[in-house]
Formats: sequence, structure tokens, C-alpha cells
Amino acid sequence: MGKLPRRRVLRGTVVAGGAAALTGLGGTAAARPGKNRAGVPGPVTVVPADPRYASMNKTYNGRFTPRPDAVRAVYSAEQVIQAVDEAVRTGKRIAVRSGGHCYEDFVTHPDVKIVLDVSEMNEVSFDPEHQAFAVESGATLGQVYKSLYYGWGVTVPGGSCPSVGAGGHIAGGGYGSLSLRDGMVVDHLYGVDVVVVDKNGKARRVVATRRADDPHRDLWWAHTGGGGGNFGVVLRYLLRSPGARGKDPATLLPTPPATAPGLAVTWQWADVGERAFTTLVRDHGTWHERHPRSPVSSSLALGHRAGGQFQLLVGADAPQPEAARLMDAYVKDVTAGAGAPSTTARSDQPWLTATLGAETYAGGTPAKSKAGFLRRRWSDRQIAVVHKYLNDGDQRWGASVHVTSFGGAINTVAPDATAFPHRDALFSVSYDLYWEDPANKEEINWIRRFYQEVYADTGGVPVPGDANSGAYVNYPDADLADPKWNTSGIPWHTLYYRDNYPRLQQIKARWDPGNVFHHALSVRPKA
Repeated sequence: MGKLPRRRVLRGTVVAGGAAALTGLGGTAAARPGKNRAGVPGPVTVVPADPRYASMNKTYNGRFTPRPDAVRAVYSAEQVIQAVDEAVRTGKRIAVRSGGHCYEDFVTHPDVKIVLDVSEMNEVSFDPEHQAFAVESGATLGQVYKSLYYGWGVTVPGGSCPSVGAGGHIAGGGYGSLSLRDGMVVDHLYGVDVVVVDKNGKARRVVATRRADDPHRDLWWAHTGGGGGNFGVVLRYLLRSPGARGKDPATLLPTPPATAPGLAVTWQWADVGERAFTTLVRDHGTWHERHPRSPVSSSLALGHRAGGQFQLLVGADAPQPEAARLMDAYVKDVTAGAGAPSTTARSDQPWLTATLGAETYAGGTPAKSKAGFLRRRWSDRQIAVVHKYLNDGDQRWGASVHVTSFGGAINTVAPDATAFPHRDALFSVSYDLYWEDPANKEEINWIRRFYQEVYADTGGVPVPGDANSGAYVNYPDADLADPKWNTSGIPWHTLYYRDNYPRLQQIKARWDPGNVFHHALSVRPKA
């Protein structure tokens, strides 16, 4: 099996919307799709006896084998409300799937009895009432980018994997190749349209915006980095940049560049010794520490030795030929000290072509991912750990580490202005492993030991401080809540939310007092 590609952003967790009668949630026959007077289909309830169950009960991480009582496909807000009401009334745990990716078992946990699938609610449109773009939470990032760009010539600074679900991606913050220039996706979030459950167990629809006089503003704030699966079922995100004025939709979100110039520098592991590797990784980190506002962005994609090579992927927020000059100077500065032979490939595709052409994650293979934000580069001790593990064994084709430059416009926003607190990070690092046999427990423990050893100085996890900024909720890792792997004494929610967690707890208590929407790393209501 060939190596599956790295996914840049999140995954569909618990978020989104749908419509119609909730019959047969625990029965043996599936409800047949119909249409109401408005021509809206559904809902469709598929149980294990239905031949569609295997296709609709999908999982993107082969570590988990979900077996819910039913998968409920919904098509409107009314159907979502009815589905949530019935799940609460019957005491069946419900989780929402927006159709993208998920690292952990937030939707596939054995206790989840009803999976609310909102992937067919995927429209992208302009809402004249709110003067904002409306993105239904079942849309993928590829759909969002194409619809916004074709229709109005605008975009949001989201992730680079087109098959990621907008539902989970946006709620956790959302970042990508345009974020150094335009910030996080949530920096452009005007409002959220969400189904919540009150203290009496009754579902209702609420629209919350960032307007200072909005009585529901706290619910909007919770969705600016508070993560999916915490507060309710997101139906739509309303997107409009702060400070955008006027009624022309083409002026209300960022305009992407015409082209996406890039470089890929490739090294063969056979040509790179440990000293050269250490120098290269050190110089890469040091350069970005010294140039935190540079238009040059990068991802150091460190594949395992079993794959034969690793790469430095470089981009620049500038038109040609200035972009080429900036990238060439950058590569020279970063690679000169290592002195290892490499090859360079250039590209300069139209922006949308490059964005939609990114590799996607097909799913089905066991995987474990871990992550952390860095405020400064790895120490030489940490680089030595990374080198050791990436040269351990000869069959780990699916092991890799990605060090992606962060900061820029992201770090111009106060850490409490949104729920996403990591406004001091300079790097986002992910540690990924795919393997073939789900029963092979040694593989998952290998990447756990790898991560724990990288952060050995802070109890095995990236504790916020001088060196680290914490972890990213869109890359969820249940190990952070396990004292076997997190020996720091710092709770998981501090790693993800830092000082914003108490406020998120208060919002959770107001909008989901019964804790209907929960998972292993969900916000706990404040008593």
C-alpha cells in the first residue's frame, strides 16, 4: 500500500443541519425518502438491516468500527430539530457527521447510537439579510472554495485538503496557505446558525453573530475556535470579514491571489546524514523565528526513511517574478548550512487549480495523529529525537512529521478575541502515522512514544510556555487526556483552549446544559 497523504485540517466532527420526520430510529426498516411541500427530500433513516448501511456508516479512520443503531441523513433545519428532539426524548446519544475527516472516535464511539449525517446540506450562497456568505456545514472545503471563487471571486483562508468538511474545520479555527496574509477562517466568521438543546431537552434554532448588541454573541464566540461537537448542530456559517462594508459581495471576503507560486525541494534520505539533517531543521526554524512577518510560507514535510525522501514545500504571497526571488532567497538561506544534495521543482498554477488539486485523504486506513503549536523552533535535543524515530524501522511508509510556518496575520488578533487562543505560535507541527493492520497496537504506541519523547521536557505534551503554545483542537488527540501519555499535570483543555476554557464552560452551560453534545475532548459544562 502506498503512503496516504497528509491532511491539513480538520476533520468533520460534530456539526451541521437537516429536516423531516424521525421515524424508525431504532427499528429494522429504513424510512423512505420523500419530499415535503418545499421539495426538500428526506429525512432518510438507515439501520443495520438496510443495504445502504455499510456505505452510509462510513469511517475515515480504520482504527474505529462504528455500529450505531441508525444513520440519519437530513436535508433541512426542521429535520435536524426533529432528529435531535427524538434522540433526546429516547435517551440515545447523538453525534453529527459533516462528511469530512476525524482523528478520533467523536462520531464512531460505541456509545453513539444515532449519527446525524448533514453532508447533503452543503449549499454555499450569499445571504442578503445578514450581508454575509452562508456556508452549510455539510459542505467540503473544495465546494466552499469553488463556489466562493466562481460566484464572487473571494475565498476564506482555510485548509489545503479539499475533502475536509467545513462543519468541523471552521468551528475549530481553520487555517491554511493564505492564513499568514488573512488570518484564521474564524477571523472572518460573522455568525453561526445552530440547533441547540435547552434545559428542558427541547431543540431550537438560534442565529448568533459577532454584533456587540447580539444577546447570543457568546454562542458565536464559542464557534470561533471552541471546536465541533460541543454546543449544538451547526446548520450554517455566516462569513464576512471584519471591517468589510457595502453591499457588493465581492468586497466582503478576501480575494485570493491569481496564481499560487511554489517550490518543492526534495532530499533523498540516503544523501543526508544526521548532522546535515539537524542543521537543515535548525536553520528552517531559526529563519522563521527571525522573519515572523515574511510573505514566504513553508512546510517541512519530514517523511520516514522508509519512504526514501523528505521535502521542503515553499510558497510566497507575491506575484511572479517577485515570488520566485523571495522563494529562491529563502531556500538558499535555509539549506546552505546543511550542504546536502537536493532537487528543486517549481510550480505556478492558477490559485483555484492548485487549491482543488491538493491530495485528499481517502480514508479506511488505521491512523493516529498528534500535534502541537511551537512558539520557537525545536531544540537540538528534539531534532535528534525526530531524526531517531524517522530512521526507526524500514516499513513505516506512513510515518511523517510536518512543520508548517504559522503566525503572520494570525498573530495580530488577541488570544481572547476569538476562542482560538494560539495567537503566539510560529509553527504548527503534526505527527502522523498510517499502518495496515488495525490489530497492530505496537504501531500506535510507537507514535505515542515518539511524541512523548519530543516533549519530554514538559511532561510529554506541548505545555504552553516559552517553547510551546499548546495543541490544536482540529487535530484532536485523546491521549492528551490520558495520564499515561500526559504526565505534565496540565489538563488537556489547557493545551487546547488555554485561558479561554472557563468562558467556554460558561457558554456550554448556557447553550447545552444537558451536555447532549459530547465526546472524549468536549467542553464540560461549568456547574
